Amino acid sequence: MNRFTLTSQLQPAGDQPQAIKKLTDGFFRYPEQTLLGITGSGKTYTAAKVIQNIQMPTLVLTHNKTLAAQLYNEFKSFFPDNKVCYFVSYYDYYQPESYLPQTDTYIEKETQINQKIDQLRIEAMAALATRKDTIVVASVSCIYALGNPENFMAGMRTIRTGQELSRKTFLEQLIEMLYQRNDTELAAGRFRVRGDIVDMIQGFGGDIIRFEFFGRQIETISRLHPVSMAVEEIMTDVMLFPARPFVTGEDQRLRALDTIREELKGRLRELPMLEAHRLEQRTHYDLEMIEQIGTCKSIENYSRHFDGRAPGEPPFCLLDYFTHNPFSKDFLLLVDESHVTIPQVRGMYHGDHTRKKNLIDFGFRLPSAYDNRPLKFAEFEKYLNHVMYVSATPSEFERARSGQIVEQVVRPTGLLDPDITIRPIVNCIADLEKEIHSCIENGDRVLVTTLTKKSAEELAEYLTLHDIKARYMHSEIDTIERTKRIKELRLGEFDVMVGINLLREGLDIPEVALVAILDADKEGFLRNATSLIQTSGRAARNVRGRVILYADKHTDSIKHAVDETKRRRKIQAAYNKKHGITPKSIEKAIMEDLVPGEIAAILPGIPAHDQIIVLQEELQAAVERLDFESAIVIRDTLARIEKNARRGK
Repeated sequence: MNRFTLTSQLQPAGDQPQAIKKLTDGFFRYPEQTLLGITGSGKTYTAAKVIQNIQMPTLVLTHNKTLAAQLYNEFKSFFPDNKVCYFVSYYDYYQPESYLPQTDTYIEKETQINQKIDQLRIEAMAALATRKDTIVVASVSCIYALGNPENFMAGMRTIRTGQELSRKTFLEQLIEMLYQRNDTELAAGRFRVRGDIVDMIQGFGGDIIRFEFFGRQIETISRLHPVSMAVEEIMTDVMLFPARPFVTGEDQRLRALDTIREELKGRLRELPMLEAHRLEQRTHYDLEMIEQIGTCKSIENYSRHFDGRAPGEPPFCLLDYFTHNPFSKDFLLLVDESHVTIPQVRGMYHGDHTRKKNLIDFGFRLPSAYDNRPLKFAEFEKYLNHVMYVSATPSEFERARSGQIVEQVVRPTGLLDPDITIRPIVNCIADLEKEIHSCIENGDRVLVTTLTKKSAEELAEYLTLHDIKARYMHSEIDTIERTKRIKELRLGEFDVMVGINLLREGLDIPEVALVAILDADKEGFLRNATSLIQTSGRAARNVRGRVILYADKHTDSIKHAVDETKRRRKIQAAYNKKHGITPKSIEKAIMEDLVPGEIAAILPGIPAHDQIIVLQEELQAAVERLDFESAIVIRDTLARIEKNARRGK
């Protein structure tokens, strides 16, 4: 059995060695622990070392697709010989089914599924069913209903050369495993038949697997290149996995149809005449579709019946595939950016339940639709047996539950947290101008945060009128323009960026030596202790980095942020002195425009219709290589061109 083997030229430095040791020892002592790792301290590398030490399957949970893709690529580079998988929502577009009683408006479900991500999800399930050395990087999609892992594993088949198996029986098995026959176009989750030869591609994609029959026996199994069809390997056996996660046997389907009819009969007695008529028509139509073709639109709303779950019982999800791993019942749950991820997990169930309530109350769905849902937070907590929360600013939830909080505040680069000073609001703009000029003389950049979009725009305009090159950035600036402005700031085409919530922009600008926070004493989401510490960290990549808080009151949040920064600086300075380290600013190459150069070159000279075709192809390519930053930019460009085309521009 493969073991986790970390491959990296890096060596533990700064606080990493002690953090790795404490977290490794703590895995066997504490159900939950926290890595408090500041910006730039190498938290991902520390986590990778812990995974190698404990040798347990690992679920890395984070709060958005972009960060998940970044972590996926990092862990793949750390563990090239092990299985690293990616599990996020497979919807490129998702309009949930809903009903607005105020206007009597029913909105039908509309989706656009990303086939590549769907395959990656199935690959993660297959990996957890067959090996221990598996890391799955996931978004909160992992707490949504997925299908019973026992059914998935029971549906797996090992096929061997020389096995007594007729072609007819083999094809029936493939259909039971939810593969679709298509003799014209072979793709993931499909098979084709040509005489005594059956070609198929697993549900997670990959090469073509060819089975050649002689009578009632499998004569040859080979692996073919999907394009050239060249034989790449003659195989003695192959493990086949179900093409889809929701695998059910015929007995389960028949039982589900009966229990759906029973639920419908009882529900019709509870509803007014109009709603009862509507529900009866819709449900009978779905039942007929399931009987005739095995599925129906939005069949997931009946998942409780197919799983055999009782009303209110939690659905199976990806976490159950970890607990059903045949090689290890224990696993590590690594919650990245836990101060954001945990609240997001907490809120998933309530939003889903609220939307479905109207559908059920007004006769569009049976009450069992409630049970096709994400986990409730109390249900999620039952999986928290070996957890490592990772955050620069862990919340009270992590602090209260953790058996130990391991700090990683010394950076391998030796950089200190930026010094924080507090100055009065009176004449703050004049003072800010003076500080900006000082930074410009040193060739540095400045970030300024305000409380409103209007004040950000007005301040940027004011600074420009006073011979300071400044731009603003807020949510109304589209992705392409935001990316452009960040690049221009780094290149020195302007010197000051004014914004509201500069935390969410993903700013990583080593040239920034000053962060100024206006109205820092206005307590709230953007001025709480966590936000102040995180925003201050924008200056932590420059050796001259510092922070100015303009405030008339020393709020509890300001006091906490200042005290925490002083504490960290003291630890960092002592470490540098002991080890003779001289801090240096981080050097980071300025990336090219996110829109691929060939697109930027070709778009201006071709008709809008052709531009749309080019961008659609590039968008798909970007998503397949998990380059979501580029995909977002291409998507926004595509939307703008399509909008202009509709207007006749």
